[in-house]
Amino acid sequence: MARTRRKKAFLDEPDNHERWLVSYADFVTLLFAFFVVMYSISSVNDTKYAHLSEALDDAFSKVTKVHRVDDPIQIGVEPTTIRPIILDNPTTEEVNKRKALSDEILKERRQLQMVSEQFEDVLQPYVNNDLVKVKRNDFWIELEMNSQLLFLSGEAELSNQAKPVLRKVSEVIRRMPNVINIEGHTDNVPIDTVEFPSNWDLSSARATTVVREFVLNGISPKRLSAVGYGEFHPVADNSNVDGQNKNRRVVLVLMSQAFARYGMTDKERSKALNFSDSAEVSEEEKALLNN
Repeated sequence: MARTRRKKAFLDEPDNHERWLVSYADFVTLLFAFFVVMYSISSVNDTKYAHLSEALDDAFSKVTKVHRVDDPIQIGVEPTTIRPIILDNPTTEEVNKRKALSDEILKERRQLQMVSEQFEDVLQPYVNNDLVKVKRNDFWIELEMNSQLLFLSGEAELSNQAKPVLRKVSEVIRRMPNVINIEGHTDNVPIDTVEFPSNWDLSSARATTVVREFVLNGISPKRLSAVGYGEFHPVADNSNVDGQNKNRRVVLVLMSQAFARYGMTDKERSKALNFSDSAEVSEEEKALLNN
């Protein structure tokens, strides 16, 4: 019986008294991790921490600064702010005043319309034969006269049939104060003579000849100007004879007083365009008035 008990005791496993080492190892590992975290916190960059603190303070204490919720706060960068844009807030009266044309402008527009109708009336035979064209605009009228109606080829002296035509034109515009620009145009065929070394010279000479004829017909020289454009402003294709014939022309431009350089004074323009003397005129408006 005693031998059986000794054999059974020998077969039982002995108690393990070193189990505490496992718990101790886990504790040491956690303690190491704790000290690593504490060390990393203690070594935070002061500059970055200051920027973070300022950003948080701005975000929560200033209602005038708006941050997007979905954007992260950029460390080291000033927070983006939305500043209101101050716009002009003109009254309805001022808007309507600037948009509406004055009585003077409307009156002059009606006069220009009447003049264009008179041109078509007195020059009807030439209009029907495509020798004269009348083009209307709100602020000027173009009377386009083919050069063959006024000059011989390569010449700047008026032909015999030109003077009656210009006399009729003078009768229409004589009583008006508007500025008149006379523009000379040629085709692209070169000219090289002693009198006209280039198309510039020919077109300028033809415009000047028409100006002199208007002066003889009683038009004030102060209203007139002569411009030569040569072949550089064609209205048709210069590659064929018909196009070249259309490009050889003299154009009379009757300008609106409000937009002519030597028409109204600045004060008169301001009045005509409904700008009050006390109102401040912008740079764009000054440029518009002086052109």
